[in-house]
Amino acid sequence: MKKNLFTAAILSMALMFTACNDDEGTPDPGGETPGAAREFVSLTASIPDEAGTAGNGGTMAYAITHEQAIDPNFSVNIYQNGFGLRSARTARVQASEDGTELYNIQYTGEDGGVFNKYLVKGAKDYQDTGNELDLSDIVGTSPRWTKAAENIGIGVHLTGSTTVTEGAAPNHIFKYTRGKVRIAVIDLENAKVPNSTEFDFPFPAELEARGYAVGRIDVPVLNEAKTKIFIGCNVSKIDPSKLSYTTAGEPTWANDAANRTIGTTTLVVDYPSLQNPKLIYSTLSKTNNHSYRTMTQYVGTDGNVYQATATGGKDILRINKSNDDYDNGYHFNLDAALGLTDTRIQAWRYIKDGVGLVLYNIAGKGGYMALIDLNAKTAAKISSDYEAGLDFGQYQNLAVSGDFIYVPLTPTGEAGRLYVINWKTKEVIKGTTLTGQSGSSYLGSY
Repeated sequence: MKKNLFTAAILSMALMFTACNDDEGTPDPGGETPGAAREFVSLTASIPDEAGTAGNGGTMAYAITHEQAIDPNFSVNIYQNGFGLRSARTARVQASEDGTELYNIQYTGEDGGVFNKYLVKGAKDYQDTGNELDLSDIVGTSPRWTKAAENIGIGVHLTGSTTVTEGAAPNHIFKYTRGKVRIAVIDLENAKVPNSTEFDFPFPAELEARGYAVGRIDVPVLNEAKTKIFIGCNVSKIDPSKLSYTTAGEPTWANDAANRTIGTTTLVVDYPSLQNPKLIYSTLSKTNNHSYRTMTQYVGTDGNVYQATATGGKDILRINKSNDDYDNGYHFNLDAALGLTDTRIQAWRYIKDGVGLVLYNIAGKGGYMALIDLNAKTAAKISSDYEAGLDFGQYQNLAVSGDFIYVPLTPTGEAGRLYVINWKTKEVIKGTTLTGQSGSSYLGSY
């Protein structure tokens, strides 16, 4: 039965450094490592559903120290010894900046849309705080949400998308396709919803009449001043002049994506009021920015928002902090930075001072990593032992702690390793061994 608990105990005790004793021989970390600003890094992995479909059966978690992460002789079997987060299917996991808390909104099933919060204590010890919140009435049972800023979650949902016509067969006239936007602000500390809203998606009537619509919104982020929320949009276009009918007699119109003229589109609303929705458009890219399961927008050290056109594009665009609109004078192109063609950003993480790590695919050729410099617009490929088997299709998150970024790499169904990259020195450590399991793969680090 779904729970709807809007009050929670205040959590004030910080996690203490402790030795972890488990069946994998976790050593005492022996103090904090220079450059490592946290006690634990959580790793997550997906498991298949009953039909064997990879990534659809839930999420496992396991927490390790930095010392364990960089030890190639240390091994994690997350599937046998990990902690199962609540969710009927693989859910999006978020975390506090210091990695001491994990947040999860269950995805589909009886408890789809229910928020849960866990304290990270090491290894498979994740303590359910009992902070539960039923958000299904606002953001549905298959929620799209992110930690948009520290202690602030934003859930979004586009619902009730409907095509309106005039006339009757065989002469239907297309008017528009439109859905309703739902947004919920989530207080991650106290498990409550301070504000929520609903409104029609605000495409101008002229664009709707030309066949433009949005079928999904996702990856919300707050700007540095916490005055605006930026939400990625999945824009589509049909040709209203090309009418046909399904075998059931329903009108349908030809896809017209090739003639799309508006650029990458972002929905902007005021925070915390959630009022004054507007759309901003890039002139540099037409690729959608609604992502899949990974966060694609980050506030940079300079206060600007950097937005990848993932998971189908090669662009990183910039939203200017001074006017909360696209900076159409700035464009990072991964193809150009690497001297390649057909790269697709699948996941990425802004680290600091314009430096980021990108996980990208090249169709039919595998998955790769690159450290990027957004200021110089350059990229340097980082080699791994698993490139041929990686696609990063369900990848979710990359943990950063001090000088290090943690990248678990496992082809689906196979073993792999945790790569620990010093983003300042560019040193790459092939660390913890990650045991594989059929239909399963690692999703990220927190």
